[in-house]
Amino acid sequence: ILKKLDHPNVVKILEFYTTENYYFIVTDFCEHGELYNKINKRYNENQLAVLFYQVFSGLCYLHECNIVHRDLKLENILISEIENDATNNAEYFWIKIIDFGTAKIFSKNKNEQAVVGSSYYIAPEVLKKDYNEKCDTWSAGVLLYILLIGFPPFNGKTQDDIFNSIQRGTINTQLPEWNKLSSLTKDFLLQLLCNDSTLRLSAQECLKHPW
Repeated sequence: ILKKLDHPNVVKILEFYTTENYYFIVTDFCEHGELYNKINKRYNENQLAVLFYQVFSGLCYLHECNIVHRDLKLENILISEIENDATNNAEYFWIKIIDFGTAKIFSKNKNEQAVVGSSYYIAPEVLKKDYNEKCDTWSAGVLLYILLIGFPPFNGKTQDDIFNSIQRGTINTQLPEWNKLSSLTKDFLLQLLCNDSTLRLSAQECLKHPW
């Protein structure tokens, strides 16, 4: 899959070769590590809008290539560059989506059935074994929620608890952190974390959202 992809927000394979004992893959170098390592900081909506435009640009490209990622999470987004805005005392990240181990070439006329993904990020329709590429925009919505609020939208003590919370799909909108968000951000999140995938935004529609 990676051999055929070429997009600034998707990790690129530059070379690969084998020896007797190993298989080597040379990719883009992302010196700033995983986005996961940055979650202890708070980011404003402008910073995250720049970041997520790149996420949805990458997803839009993948989906146009009939590829569904199926495991989008903080650990699978690497930061290739950091731009410092001294005027506003803010960092802007330039990112690449990585880890295509569970990615798949899909058919527009056939839904997927295999349950794959990471607990907190998995879409409700994946748990029902009937889904399409919009499972990726759900996962992106979880990512955005975590970076804005500070914890996952659907939580639990066990994996079953998390999955039950995901399937209920009710976001707590009474949190102080939620009330601080702009109306555009709330609208965007609710359209991403929509249990009905037919009503959920596609990656292409995300790029056109006013946020």
